Amino acid sequence: MPTIKPFCALKPAVHLQKQVVTRPLENYSTGEAKLIASENPCSFLHLIDPELDNPYLRGTRQELVFKKISENLEDFIAHHYLVKQTQPAIYIYRINHNGLVQTGIWTLTHISDYLENRIKKHESTVARRETLLADYLQQTGLDANPVLITYRPDAVIDRVTAKYLSAKPALDFVFEDGTKHQIWAVTATDDLEVIVHSFAQLPEVYIADGHHRAAAMAKMGLQKKLLNAAKHNGTELYNYFSTVYMNTREVKVLEFNRLIRDMGNLTAEGFLDAVSQSFLLEKSAVPVKPDALHQLGMYFNGQWYVLLPKAGLYNEDDPVEVLDVRILQNFILEPVLHIKDPRTDARITFEGGNTPVLTLQSRVDNGLFALAFTLYPPSVEQVIAVADAGGVMPPKSTWVEPKFLVGLLTSYFN
Repeated sequence: MPTIKPFCALKPAVHLQKQVVTRPLENYSTGEAKLIASENPCSFLHLIDPELDNPYLRGTRQELVFKKISENLEDFIAHHYLVKQTQPAIYIYRINHNGLVQTGIWTLTHISDYLENRIKKHESTVARRETLLADYLQQTGLDANPVLITYRPDAVIDRVTAKYLSAKPALDFVFEDGTKHQIWAVTATDDLEVIVHSFAQLPEVYIADGHHRAAAMAKMGLQKKLLNAAKHNGTELYNYFSTVYMNTREVKVLEFNRLIRDMGNLTAEGFLDAVSQSFLLEKSAVPVKPDALHQLGMYFNGQWYVLLPKAGLYNEDDPVEVLDVRILQNFILEPVLHIKDPRTDARITFEGGNTPVLTLQSRVDNGLFALAFTLYPPSVEQVIAVADAGGVMPPKSTWVEPKFLVGLLTSYFN
């Protein structure tokens, strides 16, 4: 486990790297995305949603939208915005952002590893989102946003990686947000064999980020298998999905903080009294960004608090129940504020750990929200413990970095 292979990536032309590569579509407002598409004919956004170019594009997605993406891809290749590499490679990828440098292996992984749970998961997926992604993948053949998978450090993989980092990268540029991206192509047969074999020997690997993308690729691969039953042999490119492997030292897990819009029918006194049934409350003169597990921050009525769970409040032997997000949900959000399902309740909003605590405070002070909760990030080992136990992390438990750009390396299987 797992089964990986080199691939001939579509790579942006060297002089167009900054123009082609983009953040995922969901990171932009509709207005922002339309503006980028209108001003930049090279943006990969044209290969994600052609309706940004033509708002009157209507009809079934298969007949019109995906047809337009195929036409755009032909243009991208014809104009050399994207260049297909002629030699299969596994890639070393490095990202430098906010002083954090992370390095991994960019490759293709067989969907059977996902389907047969050799790649362990810690999140549930939503069928509708899976289907939308799978439909896009099946119709376009473009797999441009890799799944992040983590594994415990391996000395052999580290040695091969280090060997290439001292050479000149094949892709090297700074994105508009200040992040620096570098890619080295591993094409030497001996090194490829070592990497492939080393990954096959790894005892466990885990999805760190990208559960829906992995599920969609697996669904799409099974659909392709049915459509090509007479010729299918399992080695076709549609049986593989784009993956970046980073060991547990490289992956960075941040917290997801919570903002609550209103207190329901609770008075301030009643709320604090209810919280004090399960937590020790300590007032803080400064904003609280927890620096240890089982320490929660709360901002309410102009006052910061440190919340400490009382002894025996949760099951320390259960890898899910011990998570701070579950403790918050089980003992404040649901019983006190009556937020039963944070995935669907409009009263709760989530902010990744890269949002400053003072920003959360200001949103409460200006009346947009009634209170804020800040959390300590789960460790990679906590995520692994949940996956090993076959458990599921609560919604919005982790903000995992790096977040990948789209169009750096694209697998194309049609």
